Amino acid sequence: MVTPPPEERARINAEASAWLARLQGPQRTAETEAALQDWLRADDAHQAAFERATEIWDLLPGAVVAGHVEPIERPSRRFAPMAMAASFLAMVGAGALTLYMGQAPVLSTHVGEQHSTTLDDGSRVALNTDSHLTVHFARAERRISLEQGEAMFDVAHDTSRPFIVSVGNEHIKALGTAFVVRKDGDQVRVTLLRGRVEVTRDGARPQLLAVLRPGDRLSAGASDAPRLDRPALDTVTAWRRGELLFDGTPLADAVAEVNRYDHVQVVVEDPRLRALPISGVFNTDDATEFAAAAAQLHGLKVRRQADTLLLTP
Repeated sequence: MVTPPPEERARINAEASAWLARLQGPQRTAETEAALQDWLRADDAHQAAFERATEIWDLLPGAVVAGHVEPIERPSRRFAPMAMAASFLAMVGAGALTLYMGQAPVLSTHVGEQHSTTLDDGSRVALNTDSHLTVHFARAERRISLEQGEAMFDVAHDTSRPFIVSVGNEHIKALGTAFVVRKDGDQVRVTLLRGRVEVTRDGARPQLLAVLRPGDRLSAGASDAPRLDRPALDTVTAWRRGELLFDGTPLADAVAEVNRYDHVQVVVEDPRLRALPISGVFNTDDATEFAAAAAQLHGLKVRRQADTLLLTP
């Protein structure tokens, strides 16, 4: 599927949100449902947008999907299978899901890619850019190994088979919950969207790092003490909408985030510029747009060298 330009993608996302709202009100009729089916079939981008909107609404009930709709209750998942199927077929065609005969399923994405699928137990997984994980399902437990990158999990409830995500020495145990896990080098971040998770660390005696409540984020590193905070969940999950949200973020941190999604890399060499604050909403697939906006905001210059965008005073 060809990715639409930013303006077109914003319009499609808004339309997907509007369709969700229509399914909730008294205006829902057989004609409305038929029109939605026509809209979904018209373009693969429509199906992908509706899938993202439905997943976000389901994970964060009451959230505004694209800033235009105030949902009252969860929408029906009646039309989700079509979008999920389209997404799954696109994943298989792109090689995002590889099944090795007699081995565990492996899910991966390249830089700038995002893919989602439903596992055998009904749990949903969405992979962010440049991510890699392996699925190990057994009779007694469901285990995921996240080797790199970031993933959102919406776990199917099954008390007899714990769902565990392992990231290095850290292990996240969940029962019927939704959360985001991100691995940056030896740093691991776990953000709980819904439900309850326990985070433990390997050692001579396994250590319980935290029991998270919805909205909590645990950050842990090999040599750092675990830290708890409560970030804006809309910021944590913005990548599912193809967006990055910054609110007074130091330029150096914003650049590091933007560079995760594009082969074109933004570079800030002058230490005087690294702490400059950046606020706004940016597309994950447009480092050039971000560099231009940062330059305009702070009176900087952008110099392009091959696949590098250098920000200078």
